[in-house]
Amino acid sequence: MVLDSLSSSLRNTLRKIANAPHIDKDLIQDVVRDLQRALLQADVEVKLAFQLSKKVEERALAERPPAGTSSREHVIRIIYEELVNLVGEHHDIPLKPMKIMMVGLYGQGKTTTVSKIGRYFQKKGMKVGLIAADVHRPAAYDQLTQLAGPLNIPVYGDPKQKDAVKIVKDGLKDLKDAEVIIVDTAGRHSLEDDLIDEIKNISKVLKADHRFLVMDATIGQQAGPQASAFDDAVKVTGVVITKLDGSAKGGGALSAVAITDAPIVFIGVGEHIEDLEHFDPPRFISRLVGMGDVKALMEKAQEALDEDDAEEVAKKLLSGKFSLKDMYKQMEMLGKMGPLSKLMNMLPMGLSGGAKMPDGAVETTQAQLKKYRVIMDSMTEEEQEDPRIIKSSRINRIAAGSGTSPKDVRELLNYYKTMKKTMKGFTSNRKMRRALMKQLKLPDEM
Repeated sequence: MVLDSLSSSLRNTLRKIANAPHIDKDLIQDVVRDLQRALLQADVEVKLAFQLSKKVEERALAERPPAGTSSREHVIRIIYEELVNLVGEHHDIPLKPMKIMMVGLYGQGKTTTVSKIGRYFQKKGMKVGLIAADVHRPAAYDQLTQLAGPLNIPVYGDPKQKDAVKIVKDGLKDLKDAEVIIVDTAGRHSLEDDLIDEIKNISKVLKADHRFLVMDATIGQQAGPQASAFDDAVKVTGVVITKLDGSAKGGGALSAVAITDAPIVFIGVGEHIEDLEHFDPPRFISRLVGMGDVKALMEKAQEALDEDDAEEVAKKLLSGKFSLKDMYKQMEMLGKMGPLSKLMNMLPMGLSGGAKMPDGAVETTQAQLKKYRVIMDSMTEEEQEDPRIIKSSRINRIAAGSGTSPKDVRELLNYYKTMKKTMKGFTSNRKMRRALMKQLKLPDEM
């Protein structure tokens, strides 16, 4: 999960509000302290953290809940809205011919991000070309060609040329048929004068439509000064935050946008080339605090599955019936959509029945899926439909028949019980279930 520590703290704070017998000044002040602590531990800049928490306190004490909204729901909504304000506004990137210049310090994941953004626009149907203008890191050109090669995205570069500006000029001519041109510039370990001069010169030649600053989520509170320095040099138009999936302290990079007027445009949420998301503040914060992102879930389904499969996935997720046979089918379908852990984080926490998934429970690898399928293939139809009948003697028979161990069979059954408990959340909260049905345009009679 992106920013797992911050997410856990924020969810606990919201649960405290949801479970409170009533909302009063003492509870609000207690919640505000929890909110401050969570933001500071995530490396959000101190001043911003206190401004946000003060705003939450002022609004929670002064504003009356809208008609039809409880005090609890109103306070939760205020926290959600102020967190969205912290990370900036949604920034659309029109799908039209454009030139993008990528800047950032060394080691921030810039070259990998160039490929990921190229892939993003390629999936949108745009012709993409990349220019390798990092003349100071010998392996930069090779890395870019290795990443872009399997995607059939052309890369222009000249490892023998040490003039980055010339490479950009020649690259623009070579990639004249490309609709989206992305330039990878050099980084340094610090903001040295020659780095600033070089990117200024490239910017003049490129006349970029967008100038994206790439920042590692682990950078912490150094994010602010870096964002400011690059903004002074080339007027940054957007920020890309990398490695946000593995960082406990990504708040520094997230809140760096408050220092410049540049919005966060993309976030890196994994190592694979597809692990890049167009940043949408409301949807991002919704996932962070446990409200889910069903729209993103369905977008992933539509990308990976055909229309009938996508509808079947949605119906199964919202069904109260859940057998081993159902789980087998879901594993096959959800496996096409990406890691199950990321998909589960797109669902509101209320749908898990309040239960936290055990660590690693949803990190089902392809090897595990294959093993689970073999085990289930060794079960009778009756056992697949009603796993409750699978006791010790049946476990031993299934293990022998599938070439696995009784421990493996019990592991599968425990995984099934966890998933069944999670799926039951879909029917236990009718209000949330109906809201999801409406979003997914499915009949509520299911």
